[in-house]
Amino acid sequence: MRNKILFISTLAVISVSCFMCSFLPGNEQTQDKTIVTEDILGNLLQNGHFKSRPFDDKFSEDVFNLYLKRLDVNKKFLLQSDFEELEQMKTQIDDQLRTNKLDFFNKCTELINKRYADVESFYKEILSTPFEFKSDEMIETDAKKINYAANIEVLREEWRKLLKYQTLTRLYEATEAQEKALTRQDTVFKAKTFDELEKEAREKVEKNYTDFFKRLKKVDETDRAGIYLNTIANTFDPHTEFFPPKVKDNFDIQMSGQLEGIGAQLQEKDGVIKVSSIVPGSASWRQGELKAGDVILKVAQGQAEPVSIENMRLDDAVQLIRGKKGTEVRLTVRKPDVSIKVIAITRDIVILDETYAKSLMIDDAQKIGYLKLPSFYADFNKPNGRRCAADVKNEVVKLKENGIKGLIIDLRNNGGGSLQDVVEMAGLFIDKGPIVQVKSTGGDSQVLEDKHAGTVYDGPLVIMVNNISASASEIMAAAMQDYNRAIIIGGEQTFGKGTVQRVLNMDDQLNYKLISYAPIGSLKLTMQKFYRVNGGSTQLKGVASDIVLPDKFEKLYKGEREEEFAMPWDEIKPAPIISWQPKWNVSTIKKKSKNRTEKDLAFKQIRELEIKYQAQSEKTLISLKYDIYKAEQKKNSEETDYLEKIEKESKQLQVYGLTQDLEKIAQDSTKKVLNEDWIKSVKKDTYIKEAVNVINDMK
Repeated sequence: MRNKILFISTLAVISVSCFMCSFLPGNEQTQDKTIVTEDILGNLLQNGHFKSRPFDDKFSEDVFNLYLKRLDVNKKFLLQSDFEELEQMKTQIDDQLRTNKLDFFNKCTELINKRYADVESFYKEILSTPFEFKSDEMIETDAKKINYAANIEVLREEWRKLLKYQTLTRLYEATEAQEKALTRQDTVFKAKTFDELEKEAREKVEKNYTDFFKRLKKVDETDRAGIYLNTIANTFDPHTEFFPPKVKDNFDIQMSGQLEGIGAQLQEKDGVIKVSSIVPGSASWRQGELKAGDVILKVAQGQAEPVSIENMRLDDAVQLIRGKKGTEVRLTVRKPDVSIKVIAITRDIVILDETYAKSLMIDDAQKIGYLKLPSFYADFNKPNGRRCAADVKNEVVKLKENGIKGLIIDLRNNGGGSLQDVVEMAGLFIDKGPIVQVKSTGGDSQVLEDKHAGTVYDGPLVIMVNNISASASEIMAAAMQDYNRAIIIGGEQTFGKGTVQRVLNMDDQLNYKLISYAPIGSLKLTMQKFYRVNGGSTQLKGVASDIVLPDKFEKLYKGEREEEFAMPWDEIKPAPIISWQPKWNVSTIKKKSKNRTEKDLAFKQIRELEIKYQAQSEKTLISLKYDIYKAEQKKNSEETDYLEKIEKESKQLQVYGLTQDLEKIAQDSTKKVLNEDWIKSVKKDTYIKEAVNVINDMK
């Protein structure tokens, strides 16, 4: 692994849900197992991580701050006096780790359990009385801007506002649904008064918390210990994670991509369940509305009553979302622009054909090839398994046979995959030379290069990326940029994941005296780092686009940069390359693109939404006045609908499939429908339209 890296995993983070969970009183055996696991974890982290850190006071402070945040992310349980009591151990966690003590962990558990009991004693009383939504009352939603409650009375008042806010959001959804039913003159629908809807909303909030406190009583000490140990691992970097045995099972299912469900990879972040990525070829990917960065608030089985998953453990939420092929799940999600949307998805297995490289022709006269690559896939379990480098080569050859004069490779939303295939794929477009440098823990850097002289395609080339393009995608884009071989089009920069992880079975570290504690879990450990041929890391900085196009969510979802304890950017010695001699002038092409996009109505609206959404994300003080809340939600929906209207009404691209592909697709009705939907989406894609313009400028 240290000498040659053959594979990097797709960007798939399964975080342990840390918000509001407790466990039953511990026993000596469980505590002993936690100490054994912690000891092995510490050794692996210090001796195996790419950039080890000492167990010192700074480490203690980092664990303290991160664990307290996860223990009570919204500061709605612990009191200021609890925090001050725990703060006395802020620099002692490293000492406790070395001496096999769990004092900080145990004290946290004791205090949070006490506060859970306090809140459980008064939340029903608060919800027993109707809320009024006419006064100018506000709630602060950013925990960083508030302090722990000074006493129980202050805590109760904070919970009153929180429960009122949660009732408000459900009340708005109910009134909107009623308005739509009345508009379409639904004869089955029975209208209700505002007061009746408010009462129902409160009852739903109460049920949510009743279920929540029931779940708390089922969480044991092993669950809580897993959260604590994962916090220790995360202070090394966000991709280094501890998986208790049952969480590892969820991780394996996510990585295989074969789960019958919606095909969305989820993580717990800041107390909510957030979509981290969409599995190519999955039900969510084909449906198209669920996106990375969306927060899932509720889950409904078809037409059934939605179940709130706010404050729910990740594994419990996943069980609600998973289901048999052909069944419908309805997700209530909060978009990055804070608008609320219900997304209906029919569960299905991943359709493998949809994960593979595929291509189209754009414009009969201009003859531009479009190639979509959802991931850098490679089947290492079969000698002749499917690999993306070979598939891309075949697609490029087919496009050349159709006489293309320019090529667009779309790596948007591509989370990575096989590094070996990146090297081979990059070699299709350059003569030969270094593609990427890989540095291992404590070792020298290794240069991976294309050793095959000649190219498969040497014409104008555009690589499309966005802020979700990660890992192997960034290596491909970086190599083409460093060689001056292609123009990179997208947001300001790609995701910025320049590290490689390996999953280690921690049971292998148990000696014969400790084997009775197995299974203890697994560790996903960062062991390598990527560097461009120019010497710069792709970590944090990603790849900066040559032509930057506006993206309404660019400022809200910043990839690796928004992760705590992300590894730093650095650089090593450049690898010598023979640069491509392009026939186009990048500076001139950038100016032409800027002039076009500034006049384009769709890009103008996207740019305005980008500015607005950034301002909205910074506005964390929310009105609890119904009329104000309703107006803001309506405005958000209308602006998004307006953008969709502009894109739909703008001139569409001329797009058609290759004859070789259409003959095969015609034999399968499912493939035919999926292909037709794909072509429709390409025709109206504002970003692909600009990529076509850039290719024409390059010619």
